[in-house]
Amino acid sequence: MDPRVVIHRPDEEGGRRVHIDGTILGLAKSERDLREFLRRVELPGWEDVDLNDTSLFKWEGPGPESWES
Repeated sequence: MDPRVVIHRPDEEGGRRVHIDGTILGLAKSERDLREFLRRVELPGWEDVDLNDTSLFKWEGPGPESWES
């Protein structure tokens, strides 16, 4: 099964497009933004979900530690 959440490479300004189940959630500029998207879609455990969980997240380019291009 493919990961539900895709976080794309940082753009020129450091923002990363975020999709869940093929739906665009928006542009995250930080982990805080990403977690807010997860809260809005009511992802269980969004507050402390492991962002390195490859069964849930697909990071294109650098992982959750990088928010710059």
